[in-house]
Amino acid sequence: MPRFRTTVLLASLGLASASAVAGAPAAPLHVFTLVQRADAATYDEAVAVATVQGLINRDGPELYILSTKVPAALADPARPAYWLKLLTRDGEWLAGRPQVTEPDLDALVRLAGPRLKGAVIWDPTVPATVNVATTIAGVRDAIVLSPELAARHLTGWRLPVVEDLRGRFTGAETGSAKNDAYRWAIREYLARGLCSSRLLGLYHDSFTDRAHGAVDYAVNRDWTVTQRAFVFDLSPWGDETPGDDPRQRLGLDLETYKLVLAETRRQSAGRHFTELAGFFDFGKYSNVDGRASRHEPVPTEWESVWTMSPYNVYQNTSTSDAYNQSFHRHAPRVPLKQHRAAQPHAYDPRKTYLCIFMADYDSAYVLYDYLPKHWDDPDRGRLPLAWGINPNLLDAYPDLIAHFYRTLTPADTVVADATTAGYINPDRIPEDQLPLFVRHCRSYFQEADLDLAPMVLDWDAPTAAVKDAFREFSPAGYGALVWDLHQHIGHGPEPQVWKGMPVLNLLNEANEFPDVEKTADVVANSIATHSGGLPGFYFFRIVWVDPSQVMAMLEVLHRRHPEIDFEVLDVHTFFALAKEKLVRDGAPRPANP
Repeated sequence: MPRFRTTVLLASLGLASASAVAGAPAAPLHVFTLVQRADAATYDEAVAVATVQGLINRDGPELYILSTKVPAALADPARPAYWLKLLTRDGEWLAGRPQVTEPDLDALVRLAGPRLKGAVIWDPTVPATVNVATTIAGVRDAIVLSPELAARHLTGWRLPVVEDLRGRFTGAETGSAKNDAYRWAIREYLARGLCSSRLLGLYHDSFTDRAHGAVDYAVNRDWTVTQRAFVFDLSPWGDETPGDDPRQRLGLDLETYKLVLAETRRQSAGRHFTELAGFFDFGKYSNVDGRASRHEPVPTEWESVWTMSPYNVYQNTSTSDAYNQSFHRHAPRVPLKQHRAAQPHAYDPRKTYLCIFMADYDSAYVLYDYLPKHWDDPDRGRLPLAWGINPNLLDAYPDLIAHFYRTLTPADTVVADATTAGYINPDRIPEDQLPLFVRHCRSYFQEADLDLAPMVLDWDAPTAAVKDAFREFSPAGYGALVWDLHQHIGHGPEPQVWKGMPVLNLLNEANEFPDVEKTADVVANSIATHSGGLPGFYFFRIVWVDPSQVMAMLEVLHRRHPEIDFEVLDVHTFFALAKEKLVRDGAPRPANP
């Protein structure tokens, strides 16, 4: 029977209530529930609520949004309520704050008070204007309103209209009303230094979402408004026109996309990297739902990151339905500690060593919504697992990440997810920008107590300069996942020890986990394919699965494939033992400096 080694100890953490000031009454916590229906009115209200929430929460955590959204396949139906209940318990940072229910949009406008300076009216005939309006709202302290909401409320609110975008963009400049709108916003807001150079929002516009009342990319607009970010929705492809604008000149979307990236890099001026929060629209820019496109979703994701990486921009992918980021960002940034030392372990050449990476909690939404489901599995802690969390998410959800650290079992280790402190292709970063990349990553790695980057996504094996950079903040290990989607090849690095840092390949064959039995066979076949099935080190990525399912899969693997004498190691012991073996075997490695 295989042994499951458990090697990690937890340093417990405590959170004090933010309201625990001696003798001072706790500040009210205002709560608004967004009632969701499949209609345009729901979308319009969600945009208005989120944009005013971003203003209200800019300087402190005042307004929390709940939702009546029906459950999705993997999602909890009441995740905002889940987190509110957890974070208001005794000892948590929201404990003791009295909750005040706000009944409607009028009440939120009153709550905003003088912080709200006006309204921006967007044009539903040009869906991109909802994003342009969101950019303006952050810069000019405004609420974003559809024409219908403006007609209903503006007189009573006595708010000035700071911009009315109706009829402004016709395609006169570029032949595309969509691109005209974004290029105007680039000139008037981004290029004038009025927007954040630290955050961009790649948010779906209203093209399909409004008619169906889909608020996924409406409720998260508080995040961009509170930070005055530039918001857009463009295709990363230059070889076909997008589904929402098929008559535009070929490559126009991509040209405007690159204008956004280039201007943001100019504004950041080499001082810091920029987060791009959001994701491309599957229905407009890939072949989802039968759209006639030559591009599938995953290649579109990779193309997006390939495009932005040279501009010092990294992606925080799925941020749809990521509620209350402007609220959670004010939580205390408590010390995060985990016991992450490799355990003494004698190498056995007859053994097949496995390590399981629970991956893809690298974006705001999956951290917020998916991870609790798998984290709360009763079998977590019975098997050593590495959990991937991108540390840059500390900016949006520091209290959520603190909860996961505080509830670590001795078998759990947190490591960086794709790719480091943000999803980027390191080989695409200009070499003269790598010192800035190191400073960016080191800061987040130190705060999150990380020293491993086990899923570095790139198009080719890392260069010497890239490995030198990773050695500065990820000395315990580098795991490569290489795929060149332009040439349809991928050359992963030879397993090696680079100036003391072990470099291994992350195996992706089992990531989709179709079921316990099939995945066990996939793992066995992968072991047989790599190194001819010889005993060695096999590092597997598995996505969005319960620990109990992983345990069941390993039991099936043992039963069906008794020829594989395997042992599951924690990630630090796995990398350390692999390093010991590589050094012993004389694997490719430079001399230590």
